[in-house]
Amino acid sequence: MFGDISAKAAYQLSLPEVSDFFSKLIQRVAPKSYQQALGEVYVTQKFLENFCGDQVRFLARSFAVPGNHLGQQSHGFRWPYGPVAIITPFNFPLEIPLLQLMGALYMGNKPVVKVDSKVCIVMEQMIRLLHDCGLPMEDVDFINSDGNTMNKLLKEAEPRMTLFTGSSRVADKLAVDLKGRIKLEDAGFDWKILGPDVQEVDYVAWVCDQDAYACSGQKCSAQSILFMHENWTKTPLLRKMADLAARRKLDDLTVGPVLTFTTEAMLGHMNKLLQISGSKLLFGGEALENHNIPAIYGAIKPTAVFIPLEEILKDNNYELVTKEIFGPFQIVTEYKHNQLPLVLKALEKMNAHLTAAVVSNDPLFLQEVIGKTVNGTTYAGLRARTTGAPQNHWFGPAGDPRGAGIGTPEAIKLVWSCHREIIYDHGPLPQKWEIPTAT
Repeated sequence: MFGDISAKAAYQLSLPEVSDFFSKLIQRVAPKSYQQALGEVYVTQKFLENFCGDQVRFLARSFAVPGNHLGQQSHGFRWPYGPVAIITPFNFPLEIPLLQLMGALYMGNKPVVKVDSKVCIVMEQMIRLLHDCGLPMEDVDFINSDGNTMNKLLKEAEPRMTLFTGSSRVADKLAVDLKGRIKLEDAGFDWKILGPDVQEVDYVAWVCDQDAYACSGQKCSAQSILFMHENWTKTPLLRKMADLAARRKLDDLTVGPVLTFTTEAMLGHMNKLLQISGSKLLFGGEALENHNIPAIYGAIKPTAVFIPLEEILKDNNYELVTKEIFGPFQIVTEYKHNQLPLVLKALEKMNAHLTAAVVSNDPLFLQEVIGKTVNGTTYAGLRARTTGAPQNHWFGPAGDPRGAGIGTPEAIKLVWSCHREIIYDHGPLPQKWEIPTAT
């Protein structure tokens, strides 16, 4: 059934008038350019295409292992949890809740869905579309509430598993409240390393701009810190990044309101960073002008602050430097040829291992960095990025047993089902079997 529903919904989202409706609806509630919103609809539509027909059935593929006597077999099954909950944030009001909802349904669960109330109209409309495509109304519960109300519901209803995407602070609270019955895709202070082999400077600068500042930096995969090999500082990379950032404007929402940090908070954080020895403002660092964005939100120009690598590693600086600012803000640093161990030390001290990028085509350099890091979604090679995950690969953190994934069959099976083993033991008994002595 869900394969057919996915096929019908994918077709609907492929229609220009429907994709345009959802793109503009996303723009009404989330600070995204039209192309970024359309990209979210496109990824959602391709995900639904991926799970048409029998692809849902194949998610529950089991296996059998011969037993140790005639008539015995052990069968491993993917088994649904039953009543589950899905809690998702504001920054991807269609893609994240829809992909997780469908994954929960594919594996046989009964979900209740709560999307951040600022943007929940998008998912409400998508559920109506799913109903029109054949989804039984009783299969999904949808709630619009504040966080406290949802927390009360979870503690009283006791779902067998909750998927939470959002801040680490809330994630840690829920992990305690729900006694560990939770999967998390929480914050990420995401890094990018530019290796020693310099090439395609224009392209790398453009990807850095997209990673750091698309959606005004409000992605859990946004580029938070850039480690440049000294060879890159001899190129016009930083000037090109500044020029690309300067193109962004409120008129087309290529830069826009920040919903979780105020302007004062972001600029205050920047000023604290600029007190670190050797630090400097590369570009930005100013409030946006000529707008009517309410003061409870943030509005700053795309900003980059340079901090020397040795200063980042100091205990009294590290926590400040690696604080995630969910806005158009990044740290930039440089490392010498013999300082890669210091870079790896800085990465190892981080505690949110979501996305990462190693921009290099040097296989030995890639081997060194990838082998000594742990981020769950790591892009490697000249075209490496931190953001823009499509529907065809795993997206999620590593290094945390609570970590959740999204998008792929592996992610769906990990998050929305558990392993169950059935051992069939039909006999026959051995001939002339007798009750043995007590053991």
